[in-house]
Amino acid sequence: MFDTVLVANRGEIAVRVIRTLRSLGVRSVAVHSDADADARHVREADTAVRIGPAPAAESYLSAERLLEAAARTGAQAVHPGYGFLAENAGFARACAEAGLVFIGPPADAISLMGDKIRAKETVRAAGVPVVPGGRDPELADAARELGAPVLLKPSAGGGGKGMRLIRDLSVLEDEIAAARREARASFGDDTLLVERWIDRPRHIEIQVLADGHGNVVHLGERECSLQRRHQKIVEEAPSVLLDEATRASMGEAAVQAARSCGYRGAGTVEFIVPGGDPSSYYFMEMNTRLQVEHPVTELITGVDLVEWQLRVAAGEPLAFAQDDLRLTGHAIEARICAETVSVKEGSRGFLPSGGTVLKLREPQGDGIRTDSGLSEGTEVGSLYDPMLSKVIAHGPDRATALRKLRSALAETVTLGVPTNAGFLRRLLAHPAVVAGELDTGLVERVVDDLVPTDVPEEVYEAAAAVRLEALRPRGGGWTDPFSVPSGWRLGGEPRPVGFPLRITDPVEYVPRGSATVTDDRVAVTLDGVRHTFHRAADWLGRDGDAWHVRDHDPVAASLTGAAHAGADSLTAPMPGTVTVVKVAVGDEVAAGQSLLVVEAMKMEHVISAPHAGTVAELDVTPGTAVAMDQVLAVVTPAEASADAPVEASVEEER
Repeated sequence: MFDTVLVANRGEIAVRVIRTLRSLGVRSVAVHSDADADARHVREADTAVRIGPAPAAESYLSAERLLEAAARTGAQAVHPGYGFLAENAGFARACAEAGLVFIGPPADAISLMGDKIRAKETVRAAGVPVVPGGRDPELADAARELGAPVLLKPSAGGGGKGMRLIRDLSVLEDEIAAARREARASFGDDTLLVERWIDRPRHIEIQVLADGHGNVVHLGERECSLQRRHQKIVEEAPSVLLDEATRASMGEAAVQAARSCGYRGAGTVEFIVPGGDPSSYYFMEMNTRLQVEHPVTELITGVDLVEWQLRVAAGEPLAFAQDDLRLTGHAIEARICAETVSVKEGSRGFLPSGGTVLKLREPQGDGIRTDSGLSEGTEVGSLYDPMLSKVIAHGPDRATALRKLRSALAETVTLGVPTNAGFLRRLLAHPAVVAGELDTGLVERVVDDLVPTDVPEEVYEAAAAVRLEALRPRGGGWTDPFSVPSGWRLGGEPRPVGFPLRITDPVEYVPRGSATVTDDRVAVTLDGVRHTFHRAADWLGRDGDAWHVRDHDPVAASLTGAAHAGADSLTAPMPGTVTVVKVAVGDEVAAGQSLLVVEAMKMEHVISAPHAGTVAELDVTPGTAVAMDQVLAVVTPAEASADAPVEASVEEER
């Protein structure tokens, strides 16, 4: 076993790897950018090395700086986690050339499986079924031959970036161009492939482990069908869809796929499965790294996958054969992301968020595991992936695991940074999810039922109680009656006192219940029902949801907002960087026309014209860093236009 391992990553996966290194008695080395100098993974490692400025290209994606950090600290091996350089064959080769062990598969296996076209050809030759499709340079012809619907995918990529589902081939050329642009930006390679789209598919993947002595096993499947825009948000093991025969068949196919590329270490073979015929499964791709959702496999098998990554990389053979592995109980994982989830705020539904973690409560206990990179005081910005943590529940059966996970999400508190925890809790209670009737489009179909359109009255009641408590007189002595918000009037009856508040729309809220306020909690009783909230500064939280409550001064708002009031201005929906500007001042634009692209947390957001008109102001250029609500452009409406106004001004792309 190694004496020292450098963890070439950040956030929750770095903390996760450090935990196993500590349990094995291996010294851990963390790396960090300037933005992460006080991050949790830095504090939990045995030592840490600064590797550069905040942008990932100058720190976490710099092979040179990572190798230098390994040399300075005497590391013998590098664990890449996932993301960043985890599936970069060049980095794996650079580690070997520097005399370091790359804790992952051989570079040739990464190269082969990282090219989706070559990967499909290789596994097909090994007898693994693949989805019918085509590739560049005959991409458009292949798509037309397959017939709609088809799915465009970057050959070099993953994580849903650059993928386009096309149901109308009349837009094929435009979609190909958009997919190429995102693939080039994300992976440096705009090669695409096209596959037949399977309606209402299920996404099921098989975990494999291979050593350097010819042994390959699978550890069962994970179902990852609960996705939003091709991004997994909930994963579970095992899948309710598979019977033992299909599980064994898919497992053997995954083993053969691993053997076909000379795999070593932990990897995942992903399949697309028709819900109506699970025996007709098709290979999609192989992820040559540890997966985000690996904890569910660990909980049902009792195998520490990070430990076996280390042992295999150190040259040890697997200590178990296929027949030794047993699946026990059921495990489900939910990904907590820095994300604004609100249709009330229009274009801000499901957009990256940020801020400072003011109060943190992460569930633990019987059957509950939280993998997290957070601590109170953590600054969440727009430079890195939005995933903050993962909450995983394990129980003797699926119903128990679901119940435990919903309860754990209700206990999750991340005040100061909006997250999707409340949304995930509601998703896990949806009848289709409870029944196990899943497919990759389910979340998009039911999302409107899971996102609240209004702020509950008890939230305003709690906010008003906090404001009232802050205004109460302290100490003894005389109190000026005019300074107390009691409603008292000279020579008249007391009148209700309202508090001007803003959560979404400004309101003047008059309390009508009773409340108890402490430093970190607010309890309000409204219509005989008691509601308890966590609180920190101007934030309130309950059951995984959080609300940022601000005072509203209509006079100040009218003064500061006068310059860019109304629907003419386009503002940044989140902190990020402008990557594309498609118009100039004076250009005539149509309603819904794409004007700019803002990127944040590995996602592109297309900013569109709210109505037909003329670009009157343009305050940004490509590369401009923008804050939330910063004005990007102003479009003055045309005097007479047949175009109807469009409600949404932002379209999210991954």
